[in-house]
Amino acid sequence: MIKVAIFEDNRSLLEGLTAMIGGTPGFVCVGAFPNCNNLLKNISHAKPDVILMDIEMPGINGIEAVALIKEEYPEMKILMETIFDDDEKIFNSICAGAEGYILKHTSPAEILEAIEEIYEGGSPMTPSIANRVLKMVKARPETGNKESFDLTDREKEILTCLVKGMSYKMVADTCFISIETVNVHIKNIYRKLQVHSKSEAVAKAIKGRIV
Repeated sequence: MIKVAIFEDNRSLLEGLTAMIGGTPGFVCVGAFPNCNNLLKNISHAKPDVILMDIEMPGINGIEAVALIKEEYPEMKILMETIFDDDEKIFNSICAGAEGYILKHTSPAEILEAIEEIYEGGSPMTPSIANRVLKMVKARPETGNKESFDLTDREKEILTCLVKGMSYKMVADTCFISIETVNVHIKNIYRKLQVHSKSEAVAKAIKGRIV
């Protein structure tokens, strides 16, 4: 049973998501909140596995909320919901530590699939968002202090797959290696980048133009 908490200021959308998640076998909605004003208190009571977070809310917005959650609960999985094709907001969400991104007009089946994927360790992104992230990576200005972190070509290849939002299984299929080998490479990548999660690795890859 995947426990989901929702933060969404649009009441009808909040009610719709609550009903959909609560009415689907294998999922349970443990909290539905119209804002992030009591964010950490809400989360400590709800104890969700996955948080569905609206990126644009009054008061504490979704990006600020992600940073607060990750500080207190670094292992918590966060799926951002956005109506924007706003590169800077998406980039800031990645840097704050969110694991996945979906657009609000995503179908109910795809939302549930994304929640399941993020719960299992993936980084779901709708294709349009993944494409924007990649364009953003390429468009960011070169800096004089570009670091390689001594990553091997294979490690850079795997890190690029993570930036694209691929699950470990997709990385294994793309690179023609086993999931066990992917895990070994990812542990090495985390150690070299001095990070502890996929979202931190992706943020560092984008900020430092490693890929």
